[in-house]
Amino acid sequence: MNSSLILDIERQGGCEDEQLVIGLQAGREEAYERLILKFQQPVYNLAFRLLNDSGDAGDVTQEVFLKVFRSIGQFRAQSSLRTWVYRIAVNESHNRRRWLFRHRHNEVGLEEEFEDSEPRERALRDGARSPFDRAFDREKHALIEDALTRINPSFREAVVLRDLEDLSYEEIADILQISIGTVKSRILRGREALRAQLSAQLSPQFQLRECI
Repeated sequence: MNSSLILDIERQGGCEDEQLVIGLQAGREEAYERLILKFQQPVYNLAFRLLNDSGDAGDVTQEVFLKVFRSIGQFRAQSSLRTWVYRIAVNESHNRRRWLFRHRHNEVGLEEEFEDSEPRERALRDGARSPFDRAFDREKHALIEDALTRINPSFREAVVLRDLEDLSYEEIADILQISIGTVKSRILRGREALRAQLSAQLSPQFQLRECI
């Protein structure tokens, strides 16, 4: 695909989102239907991967759209519509995780690991492909999905947004409200954590380097 065609597609997508926002801000019912059709499944998938619970993901998804409907009048297109919706989804997932942490003391807390639990000066390398790039079959992908639930929530967010949602570093920085440098650091450390988890699960004949 040539560069001019790519630019045309990007412009068309931007125009569609602009028209969608105009319709939402005007209170048009068909615009709300289009918004839900476009974002309901992606928002649910994102929330599920951050929370690892279908019920919690469903609750978060409903809350996200309530927030979008209530706040669309304040949307000023300083970021893309997708980035704005995803930022709300990540924030609502944070809120849900904090609630779970406070109210489910008998369960393993999702926040027991912190980003600073490893030395900051540790050397990080990004010479490998994403774990998801080489997960060709369902079994391997399931292993990776399971390992993803076991890593630091901050790292998991960054890896999900980059490797599953295919967002740019700039978009992730906007969604998480952190610097691009921190985004890259979390992605690298998240991928390292995934490798560590996978190394304990994969059979000897399926070497970790084949997956990551």
